[in-house]
Amino acid sequence: MTSTETIDQETTIAVDPVERAVAREIELRLGSGRALLDAETGSPLQFVDDTAPERTYLLDGRTPWHSLEHAWGSGHVVADTFAGRWNAPHELEMDGDVVRAAYKVGPLVVDVERRGGDLLQETYRFRNTSDSTIRITGLAVQTPFADLYPGALDALTRRVHAHVFTGGRWAWVAAQPMDGRGHVLGLRVTEGELWSYSVETRNANTISNARGHLVLNVTDRARNPDAFGGQPALALDAGAEYVLGWELGWHSDIASFIEATHAPAEFSALAATVGEPISIRTPCEVRAAGGVEVVTEPGGARITARVHGLYAIRLGDGARSEVLFHDSVADAVRKRAEFVMRYQLGRERPGLLSHAILPVDTRTRLTQLTNGWSDWTDGSERIGVAIMLQHGVARGWLGAEVDDALDGWAGFAREHLLDDTAAPRRGSQQHHAGIRLYDSPWLARFFLLRHAHRRRAEDLELAARILERALELGIGKVLTIGFSEVAVAVASALAVAGASGRAGALRSAVVESARQYAARGADLPGHEVAYEQAIVAPLLNLLIDAHALTGDEALLEAIRERLPWLLAFGGPQPHARLGGIAIRHWDGYWFGQRRQWGDVFPHYWSALTAGVLLRLPSELRTSATDALADRILRANMANYGDDGSATCAFVMPSSVDGVPAHSADPLANDQDFHLALWMQLASDGYTTLP
Repeated sequence: MTSTETIDQETTIAVDPVERAVAREIELRLGSGRALLDAETGSPLQFVDDTAPERTYLLDGRTPWHSLEHAWGSGHVVADTFAGRWNAPHELEMDGDVVRAAYKVGPLVVDVERRGGDLLQETYRFRNTSDSTIRITGLAVQTPFADLYPGALDALTRRVHAHVFTGGRWAWVAAQPMDGRGHVLGLRVTEGELWSYSVETRNANTISNARGHLVLNVTDRARNPDAFGGQPALALDAGAEYVLGWELGWHSDIASFIEATHAPAEFSALAATVGEPISIRTPCEVRAAGGVEVVTEPGGARITARVHGLYAIRLGDGARSEVLFHDSVADAVRKRAEFVMRYQLGRERPGLLSHAILPVDTRTRLTQLTNGWSDWTDGSERIGVAIMLQHGVARGWLGAEVDDALDGWAGFAREHLLDDTAAPRRGSQQHHAGIRLYDSPWLARFFLLRHAHRRRAEDLELAARILERALELGIGKVLTIGFSEVAVAVASALAVAGASGRAGALRSAVVESARQYAARGADLPGHEVAYEQAIVAPLLNLLIDAHALTGDEALLEAIRERLPWLLAFGGPQPHARLGGIAIRHWDGYWFGQRRQWGDVFPHYWSALTAGVLLRLPSELRTSATDALADRILRANMANYGDDGSATCAFVMPSSVDGVPAHSADPLANDQDFHLALWMQLASDGYTTLP
């Protein structure tokens, strides 16, 4: 089989795809940079910012799992009578700054045009050449942004975060440098709609250090008809065509790109407490899911709901998003506590093991056995549930039954989650798994809170010993969540108790660790993931605490320099699950029951970003950083059910490697750390609770 391909403006020759030579590159102008195209297929290989040519905005051949199957602009169609993919064109024409490619998938002809200039304009025309109507239920285009994390230094200097919003006609992608500086490559839909996105190549080969291949969907109805509020079917009459168009361009920062998207609406908030209003400024008609009250006002509408949950919002006929109306923190804690007490305790187990807090399948209410899986143990991240409950007891929201249960849990933790040197174990059933320093700050926090509540000296002593042992084991050289915050808090409690020497040693350890990391720059050590938001947030908290202890201006500058790294993980999508939430894409596999990879929005560790923003030194903290922190904390209320159930992972894409997603994993597991963090921030005076 042969295809026709135009090599220059005039000459068309036949090319055997099997005998293609190594692809040559051609260039199209893209503002101050270039789009490098494969001369054999016309597909973009890379978008080059000439002010930072080392930055790779697209995956390339140096990534072993990236292949021509996922070339930019390739795609697939699923229809009632056929399905297929397009990749290599049967015709290719190059005319100056314009490249045209033609493909055929069954009776559908796909014509793609790329036009260089200040903006790169891409148009995809899908034409029905049959004599009958085609009903399309799957239509998608590959966009392989280089959202991967080989390590901190590589990520910060060479990679991008891809912030995706698929709200129909209101759809865009922002490829933002991971260091938060330099040009953002923005993709904005100008014709047609994108109603969802999916992810491919998320499996045991890519593990946790790569987001996979991003795919933009006109519709993913064939695989997941209910995703993102519903996926449409396209009826394409004989001879008719559907057109999808977008433009790509460089923008000085994320704010300038968002201004260029010409948003059809502006939300006063993406989440609010039940009964409170959200205002929408828009010229479009506002329609909402059942349960939402919509009051039309000049210039837009005001909406509210009385029941905790996410609600779809439609803007005219071509755009949509979601907002969240959530319980107060007190009500959420009460509901979660009732659920935990009823369903998540290991009451059937012997002795102290009966006080353990376990993951639970929220469909059946059956607790999850460890099964040799470290993220299903009765320790590690499940410690966050105990911390959440302890905060609720301290605030007077929970009664004696929970307080007594926490006494039992404290005994369980002493016996089964710590060895005789106060080093942490993964869980009572995982003695073979060894020491996990990640757990030390969480266990120290629980026993410090228990000390503050019951005033028992042995609880403070244990909290201090846990941290001292962690320092002996090298925690100062590992960026662990919560270490510096709890170390400073335990030091304060020790000083009050008269142990000024031990208090000073803890404070000195925090300062020493912070100065060590300030000197390392972008060359951060990996941990359980090579580079992630949950490495950068602890780094910033460490610097913040050391600066508070010393007043060292060099540490203030280190905070200022690294803050953009953290903020770059989250995008400004006008969607309750997405806005400001750090990208994270592995917890559905590690912590969930379905073992599904893919973007998790929101993930509770995104609350770490909120914590950093609220704890910033006064020189850096602003009303804008406070507002973003509030948005993040409220967004995570989406992970709790009105009945007190919860999910450890809402996997956001419509499908992952072809398997339906955009759903909540049924396992309630580790998500309560969000409530624990929020209450701790309030207890420390950084914020108030809604």
